[in-house]
Amino acid sequence: MIEFKDVEKYYGDFHALKNINLKVEAGETVVLIGPSGSGKSTLIRTVNGLEPIQEGHLIVNGFDLADSKTDMNRIRKNVGMVFQHFNLYANKTVLENIMLAPRKVLKIDEAENKRVAMALLERVGLAEKADKMPSSLSGGQQQRIAIARSLAMKPKALLFDEPTSALDPEMVNDVLNIMKEIAADSDMTTLVVTHEMGFAKQVADRVIFMADGQILEDAPTTEFFAHPKEPRAQKFLSQIMH
Repeated sequence: MIEFKDVEKYYGDFHALKNINLKVEAGETVVLIGPSGSGKSTLIRTVNGLEPIQEGHLIVNGFDLADSKTDMNRIRKNVGMVFQHFNLYANKTVLENIMLAPRKVLKIDEAENKRVAMALLERVGLAEKADKMPSSLSGGQQQRIAIARSLAMKPKALLFDEPTSALDPEMVNDVLNIMKEIAADSDMTTLVVTHEMGFAKQVADRVIFMADGQILEDAPTTEFFAHPKEPRAQKFLSQIMH
């Protein structure tokens, strides 16, 4: 589904990703953790081409993003992304936010598009907000709308870049519960950057620990939290869990 082969990423002289080798199977839920600045967000932003790589190969759904012939729009149709700060269209209603991309990109029938959008709003518990403007919603509600908008494109994979970090604490659980439902879908591949260790323990198949642009540990979730092997992972867990 997603495979990094000797991937290197630079910002000028800054070496952001170093020799990344990682494979995420279809239907798998993988959580990336690590200190700020470790390269987690950069890594997942390369998966849908928001950040280009400079060396190596990144295979997504059979297409190599390092190949200039790869159609990035085709990649993005199948790889959705949920950001920290929602990125909803402020001048469109909640319903229109969800319907816009399927209308423009998938050319979906308008009646079907609305039916799917309303079903997704129901799924995230916000059907009654369909005609509201995003500015009238709380941060947690806006993030749930952003998730529904990503799901409307029927992606094969969803990327979450610290989706709860900008939320007030009392709003975090509503978003995490939706993410848990998505992770439980055996057909959906999810790659999540988060500091929510409880969420990681509950839903991740594997945990990736990163620091200084490198993957230092890649382990099954239970094994990682019980016996992290890398000293930096041990120190990180001891700090964040307390």
